[in-house]
Amino acid sequence: MASRTYPVLGTRALNRATLARQLLLSRAEMSARDAVGHLLGLQAQNVTPPYYQLHARLAGFRPEELARLMESRDVVRMVTMRSTIHTHTAHDALTLRPLVQPARDREVGAFRRGLTGVDLDRLKRRSRVFVEAEPRTMGEIREELLREWPAADPQSLAVAARCLLPLVQVTPRGVWGRSGRVRLTTVERWLGEEGAGQTAQPVDGVVLRYLGAFGPASVKDMQTWAGLTRLREAFERLRPRLTVFRDENGAELFDLPDAPRPDPDTPAPPRFLPEFDNLLLSHADRSRVITPEIKGRTWTGNQAHRTLLVDGFVAGLWRTDEEAGGPRLTVELFGTQTRARKEEIEAEGCELLAAMAGGTGSVRFGSIHG
Repeated sequence: MASRTYPVLGTRALNRATLARQLLLSRAEMSARDAVGHLLGLQAQNVTPPYYQLHARLAGFRPEELARLMESRDVVRMVTMRSTIHTHTAHDALTLRPLVQPARDREVGAFRRGLTGVDLDRLKRRSRVFVEAEPRTMGEIREELLREWPAADPQSLAVAARCLLPLVQVTPRGVWGRSGRVRLTTVERWLGEEGAGQTAQPVDGVVLRYLGAFGPASVKDMQTWAGLTRLREAFERLRPRLTVFRDENGAELFDLPDAPRPDPDTPAPPRFLPEFDNLLLSHADRSRVITPEIKGRTWTGNQAHRTLLVDGFVAGLWRTDEEAGGPRLTVELFGTQTRARKEEIEAEGCELLAAMAGGTGSVRFGSIHG
């Protein structure tokens, strides 16, 4: 039986559609809390990236806005998708973590050799009591569990506790301009009454939200974003409600019928993205933002670099430094840019320094390692 013919979306069409969903074609007049919800969380392996992610996406954003949300517990930091730390709204923290719990359970299985003789149900109960008495560091959690299972591997015990329980990093960790060790308690304890009785978001609803933030996308794309498998069934249930396309390689792409799909020639201004921005991590096929010739240049080892978008695609790296005359932003371009493009990059860089580094600074082009 011949496969059905669907409209084909080229790379630039996918690029512009994704940038529109990601609020990167023009800065949105949206609150930080609403943006965190719309984007289904902000990758937050380090403390500052969520702030830079919102600066790139929101009009008039200042770091203090997200910091206040952290302190009021309207947003929290915890392990969810891909076993990585994300900043989520309180509601998503409570309801997305159960959705990805099967992946966290499989992660525990990878450490089974270090957990010989460990009753995982008892470990979960003991860990919950320990961290709910007061927030604890991972080192303290390891030591507590080693008291009961001294022959077990310490790292495996800690991983099991992190995977089996929905642990949040309590403030001041994650608050702009402050510092603090990583201390953990359960999301239910941290959020109090709001955390009681919450269940996982229905997977079909999360599929629709994912498409609203990252679409058009394939089943494999969403599985890459979530760190889950076997999502095809949900997409098939939703097929009658979705618009279907194919990419230039023939992969089937799903989308919300009324979602924005701008003209491929829509201008895309330069944007400075932090390390681990979800724009670059949430598709199995990342060619919509990373061209084949620069693939691999945004990472060194397991560390992602800060990236620069030019005309919607990754076109360089950047870093900031404090100097006697004020903050300096260094931009390393992967290729030649026109004078007009470089002026746009400089203007965007100066705006970033003013908003995020607290003053007038300078932008230079060169190597970020020099």
